[in-house]
Amino acid sequence: MKRLYYVMNGMAALTLILLFSQCAGKSNQEATTSAQPATLSGMKIAYVEIDTLLSKYNFFKDLSEEMVKKSEDMRLTLNKKANELEKEKRDFQTKYENNAFLSQERAQQEYNRILKLEQDLQEQSNQLQSELMSENEKNNLQLRDSINAFLKEYNKGKKYDLILSNTGFDNLLYADSAYNITQEILEGLNARYVSPKK
Repeated sequence: MKRLYYVMNGMAALTLILLFSQCAGKSNQEATTSAQPATLSGMKIAYVEIDTLLSKYNFFKDLSEEMVKKSEDMRLTLNKKANELEKEKRDFQTKYENNAFLSQERAQQEYNRILKLEQDLQEQSNQLQSELMSENEKNNLQLRDSINAFLKEYNKGKKYDLILSNTGFDNLLYADSAYNITQEILEGLNARYVSPKK
């Protein structure tokens, strides 16, 4: 599956390189410092650097901060319960070694109780991790919807036929920075977003 992903990305990147090189060979116009749409058979093309966008988009920063806090709270809760459980295990071990239980049956009951606490803690850990993953997926959808909704509105005036995303070296291996509209998109997104903390 991962191999297919790399092959598809490689093919897409190769296609883009070929298209850009064909376009560059037909046009000898100089690029200006402001974002200019690339043209390919009459198509207006631009790209957005996703890494830069996410690192500076206030909505993403707030979501990330909230998730870090929830993750830390979860970790602290689980660590506290794990420490309490460890203490109970040590106490049980000490009592067992000192023959402090009235009968073997009572020792077995205490052992079963501690075993149940351990199972409950593992189930709680799994549940909390599942909830965190689910919330993270929900946040990713909100983020994507936010960016897509803004791009749809933004593009009404700009009339781009294609806006590409660039994440490191995943999708776009090379493009002239004149076609980079990241800063415009970032400014528009941040101007539209109102942080709930304010």
